Formats: sequence, C-alpha cells, structure tokens
Amino acid sequence: MKNQSKPVYLKLRDMIAAAIIDGRYAEGDMLPSVRALAAEQGANPLTVAKAYQQFQNDGLVEVQRGVGMYVVPGAAGRLRKSEREAFLREEWPEIRARMDRLGVSARELLAEA
Repeated sequence: MKNQSKPVYLKLRDMIAAAIIDGRYAEGDMLPSVRALAAEQGANPLTVAKAYQQFQNDGLVEVQRGVGMYVVPGAAGRLRKSEREAFLREEWPEIRARMDRLGVSARELLAEA
C-alpha cells in the first residue's frame, strides 16, 4: 500500500488530520505537546514538530507561545474538503481501476456495507 512508503511526519499529519475531522480535536482544542505526541506515537519530537508545522503553514492551527497549539475555527471543514479532494484525485482512480479488474460493482460494495 501507498501509506507504507509515506514519511513518518506525513503519517502523523494524516493521523492528526483524521482526529480533527472526527472531532477528537475540536475547534479551539489544544493539540498534545510535541513531546507528548512523540512519546505516545514512539516518534522523534522533530518529526512531530514537522507534522505540526504543516498544520501551522496551512493555517489550521495557531500557536500561543508558552501555552500550546490550538485548532482554529473552520479547520475541520477545510481539512475535510482538502482530504476529500486528495482522495478523489489520488486514491479513487486506483481503487476504481482495481474494482474494474476484479469485477466489483458499486452496488456490491454498498450491499456489503
């Protein structure tokens, strides 16, 4: 799978993005500290900092110096939109092609769900 070849900071970014979209980190919530998340995930703190930097660059979190990093209002909606667009552009074509190769229809998938 593609995810196995992803750099660790991008895997962490995806994990945090999913948590924001799912509401585990709601708008206004403080994200875990770099050290806390690094310890929890068994990752290097610099790797976690790089993942957090992506959210900061995208304007999805804001830093309050000496306090922490907070999810900004609208972050979940913006993330959902960008993740959906990336899925449809990057992942769906491969999934659809595999479905076609295997003769799996959308109707069959929905019946299995």
